[in-house]
Amino acid sequence: MKMTVIGCGYLGATHAACMADLGHEVLGVDVDVDKVHTLNRGKAPFFEPGLDDLLTRHTTSGRLRFTTSSKEAADFADLHFIGVGTPHQPGTNQYDLSHLFSAVCHLAPHLKGPAVVTVKSTVPVGTAPHIADLLRERAPAGDAIEVAWNPEFLREGSALEDTLRPDRLVLGFRTAHSRAETMLRQAFRQVIEAGAPVIVTDWATAELAKGAANSFLATKISFINAMAEICEKSGASVTELADILSRDLRIGAHGMRPGLGFGGGCLPKDLRGFTTRAEELDAEQAVGILREADAVNVRRRHRVIDIAHEELNGNLRGERITVWGAAFKPGTDDIRDSPALAVAQALHDRGAIVTVSDPMALDNARKLHPDLAYDDDPIAALADTRLLLHLTEWPQFSHIDPRHLTGQALGLKVIDARGTLDAALWRSAGWLIRRLGHC
Repeated sequence: MKMTVIGCGYLGATHAACMADLGHEVLGVDVDVDKVHTLNRGKAPFFEPGLDDLLTRHTTSGRLRFTTSSKEAADFADLHFIGVGTPHQPGTNQYDLSHLFSAVCHLAPHLKGPAVVTVKSTVPVGTAPHIADLLRERAPAGDAIEVAWNPEFLREGSALEDTLRPDRLVLGFRTAHSRAETMLRQAFRQVIEAGAPVIVTDWATAELAKGAANSFLATKISFINAMAEICEKSGASVTELADILSRDLRIGAHGMRPGLGFGGGCLPKDLRGFTTRAEELDAEQAVGILREADAVNVRRRHRVIDIAHEELNGNLRGERITVWGAAFKPGTDDIRDSPALAVAQALHDRGAIVTVSDPMALDNARKLHPDLAYDDDPIAALADTRLLLHLTEWPQFSHIDPRHLTGQALGLKVIDARGTLDAALWRSAGWLIRRLGHC
């Protein structure tokens, strides 16, 4: 098939490359000229494992290319995916749909024949009818344009796998058994034949799917961190408690690791956006648990700062602190709402001299947090430090032998906020180690 992907950020570029890998001819569209040039060279403007290889393979073969022209997109295909960003509006937790509406308005005047416009962006429930109205009003083809919803469930670091071998494929339509459904089933034929479950539903349910999924995951992470707060006060082992809970098949192990909490561009945004939309629909009582999940997550960051105060005798001013971690999670260079950088910046603002080390995200961190110091070498970053904070669980950090660090730091104290360092090994090397959820 021929298809376009409009919006070539993290979601769109990944989707475009994967659709090309499934054998389709794909035209990616973005308003950013520099991004288009970068993608046409087979490079992504962000890090995702395996994506550059896929882009190189299919831009070289001619199966995938990128443009800034909406007219070219309309002329190229009659199946269009939209994957533009929907961040929060400044100062609120509402989704900013301006990029989505802009993409639709740029495409619509060039749609002169039947076409299917499929939105992948995360939106508040009730957006689909507005998209349909815009297309009906502005597209020459009018009612011949069908709107479909295909929410994404990508995990950064596993986005290719999640696109090519998803654990479910959600397709939302105004009416069942439509031309739009036929076309999307054809587009995802290989994925479906490989065994991916297909859930065909209405617009509203498809719109809710991503926000509801991320809100549940956020709640699960916050739940075990709430248990960590209780374990710190009671002397219980949160690690063993998490193991006990995870062996219940109704609960499962995913997300049941206590620590610094979640960040990134999806879970916090979708949790707050989902809650805000529920309040707009007069269903605020239904999402009280989500507001508390958000509060628990924020408290984890404050707890690390409190422990740092305790270990440095209540005085951070002028003290050297090393932070291992800048990305919001390992396997990515994404620093959006990074818990590690939030803690590092808060310590700096309280007078500490903070040096951050991360194997991948330092360039992005420098742009957003220029007041912090940075070092590519996590061991060299420990020079003259009084306190080490382990805030992003990169395997590179867990593999460092603490016995080789004793000559680097002035104070042998570490706060393991991710719980992935070998506590016994660090203690045997002479370090005092504190872990979240442990008294």
